[in-house]
Amino acid sequence: MSETKDETKQITSKTYRLVKPGDIEEQQIPRTLKKGWVDVQPIMASVCHADDRYFAGQRRPEALAKKLPMALLHEGIGTVKESMSDEFKAGQRVAIAPNVPGYVLRGEKKTDTLPDNYSADAAFISSGHDGIAQSDLVHPESCLVPIPENIPDEIAILAEVSTVGYHASSHVKHILSKPNVKVALFGDGPVGYMAAAVLHFVWGISKENLTVFGAMEDRISKFDFATREMVNDYDFDNAEEQFDVIFEATGGHFSSSAINEGIKVIKRTGSFVLMGVTEELVPIDTRDVLEKGLTLYGTSRSTPDDFKVVIKTMSEKPEYREALQKLLPEKETVIKNADDLTAAFNKIVADKAWKKAVLKFEW
Repeated sequence: MSETKDETKQITSKTYRLVKPGDIEEQQIPRTLKKGWVDVQPIMASVCHADDRYFAGQRRPEALAKKLPMALLHEGIGTVKESMSDEFKAGQRVAIAPNVPGYVLRGEKKTDTLPDNYSADAAFISSGHDGIAQSDLVHPESCLVPIPENIPDEIAILAEVSTVGYHASSHVKHILSKPNVKVALFGDGPVGYMAAAVLHFVWGISKENLTVFGAMEDRISKFDFATREMVNDYDFDNAEEQFDVIFEATGGHFSSSAINEGIKVIKRTGSFVLMGVTEELVPIDTRDVLEKGLTLYGTSRSTPDDFKVVIKTMSEKPEYREALQKLLPEKETVIKNADDLTAAFNKIVADKAWKKAVLKFEW
């Protein structure tokens, strides 16, 4: 391939595009493979609630009008079909980091100190740009991470959501690295589960020092590596201020109660990391935020460096892989055409299951 490194190649990708809520069509979309980029064939993906909301038309009309038509899915892995990168070769299995910085798109060097996942000109696949639901994902080498052989496909696809939790935790790494730090997390959904797993298996926060607050008994019971509390049974008004760091991973209309309950039990000058996404404004008790001198961190998405840490831990710790296994459904759904993908999304939206939906592509 070395003699063709400066050339470009046109590729046609079979793309399953959401053209309007509930309607996915197969389209043949031209892609350009160029130096430093890789043609990846997706082999497996998991489904994010953001994908559900697009499919079900639960985003604001102006957002749908701006972003559709679009191929969904941004949590996935693939196999290299063709490479114009010295870093990757055909047949290699890779995790797909969905956030592509603007300077990478333009073929430039990074010139600012802003983290790539907060760049205003970045392209995030399946959010205004075609995602993983296509036969040929042409992606930059810097946004792909090799997957070690001992990590199964179905565990590797959980890397993306896990990196969101890892990136969130990186904001307070100076605190998490201290001995006997006490951490709490609000949220018993899959995002909360994977973030809590990162805190335990990557950062080494012990079960005694990691408390997860949840609202559903069948979900919170899965967090066997953490101390578990039901929010409806916990006396927040009379509890001591005990946590150094709190993560909010509820999202939606539960964000407000989770944040305000967390403010009651966080230590003075503590750190509060906000992960949950909501379409509405969220009222919080700013009086106590001020009185306690709290630091609030906003966090979103992740970077390839976060993928490297998570995937390394997946490879080195079988107990981490075993914990993530709980999120997997009894069987994966095979996707051979646009109708299969439409049927899968209809079922996912109707079921609202705790476990991650897993899609296996056959092209």
